[in-house]
Amino acid sequence: FHNLLLYLSLKVGVNLMNSQFTQFFCLTVAEDQKVRKPCCTKVSTANVTDPIINIRLQRKSLPCVKAVIFETEQGEFCRDPKLRWVKEKVKHFL
Repeated sequence: FHNLLLYLSLKVGVNLMNSQFTQFFCLTVAEDQKVRKPCCTKVSTANVTDPIINIRLQRKSLPCVKAVIFETEQGEFCRDPKLRWVKEKVKHFL
């Protein structure tokens, strides 16, 4: 009877450790997936009048389109990199 209790407690301990490892692994994988930011799937031609904090260039990789992303205090704005005013803002920012 003592051996049976010892066996069961060891079995429960191993299962608990496996469960904790699985939870850790799943949470780690989920955290890695959060790192990726959403991309621009379309662009606008509207001018960005708010002060620009940062500019990022996005390459085309479906569903993402080629875009200039203007970051302002109001948010991020996806604009067409072919537009003259967009090129000027990029040049002045850099």
